[in-house]
Amino acid sequence: MFSQIRPALVLLILMTALTGVVYPLLVTAFSQVGMPERANGSLIVREGKPVGSTLIGQPFGDPKHFWSRPSATSPYPYNAASSSGSNQGPTNPALTDAVAGRIKALRDADPDNKAPVPADLVTASGSGLDPHISPAAAEYQVARVAKARSLDPAKLKALVAEATEGRQLGFLGEPRVNVLKLNLALDAQR
Repeated sequence: MFSQIRPALVLLILMTALTGVVYPLLVTAFSQVGMPERANGSLIVREGKPVGSTLIGQPFGDPKHFWSRPSATSPYPYNAASSSGSNQGPTNPALTDAVAGRIKALRDADPDNKAPVPADLVTASGSGLDPHISPAAAEYQVARVAKARSLDPAKLKALVAEATEGRQLGFLGEPRVNVLKLNLALDAQR
């Protein structure tokens, strides 16, 4: 019996060391050398302090800022430790009520805007953490932000165009705007 247990224990210890210690250390070292910004959470640092990550959405409610896509994480929005969608289907009355409330909030913030509200401003992403909105969602908010900041809407549209990221590898996904980066660029315009 011991002739079978000893090799099994040796293999268990060896594989634990390889897959639990050596491999993670190698991957971490490779990441730190090859792509340190990404390995450290893609943090945006201003004046020596992190203000956010390019990978995690943040709530913005001030009319002077572009607003992010809603978050469905709990117990609070944009909780990176609790990535999840709402699990509410299109026929769920709770989803219908939430979307109607978000549309009302957008209309109340900019009553002159009669354009259709882009879906990504009223529905959460599958992770609840999406830091991006569509260029259409950013354009929808230009008039409100321009009015709140007393800026020329054309200047703001140019800032949105500058902040718009293209498709990955030229063909994957859709063009998108990172809301945190856009708002930081907007705040730097002062």
